[in-house]
Amino acid sequence: MKVSELRSEQELMRAFPVVRELHRDLTEERYAELLAEMKPQGYRLFAVWEDGEIVAGVVVLTNLYYGRHAFVYDIVTKGGARSGGYGEALMDHVEEFARGAGCEKMALACGRERESALRFYERQPSYAMRKDLR
Repeated sequence: MKVSELRSEQELMRAFPVVRELHRDLTEERYAELLAEMKPQGYRLFAVWEDGEIVAGVVVLTNLYYGRHAFVYDIVTKGGARSGGYGEALMDHVEEFARGAGCEKMALACGRERESALRFYERQPSYAMRKDLR
């Protein structure tokens, strides 16, 4: 399973249908506008395209609570590709990216209404939705 970073405008726009599964009200135009603002702030988008489509949006931040950390803003798998191990592979890749970026932790937020996502995160090594990398 190959994970790649989406860098070109064409690659980023290819991810829009997947991202829209998580953000239903997002239009393609607004997606492009937000990416144009987020990318200079360090936003990175990674994807697995094998047999299904899954993406994760990540930014490296520093704050007093986590120190230097990778914050996962978006992780979404296209409906028909769920439970195929893609999410785990992508999170492993994001963890390696975070370690390489000198991060001390990974963090994310997930709404309680996203029950299937919460079940996925509960199977990850850190149920508290942050993971120490050192």
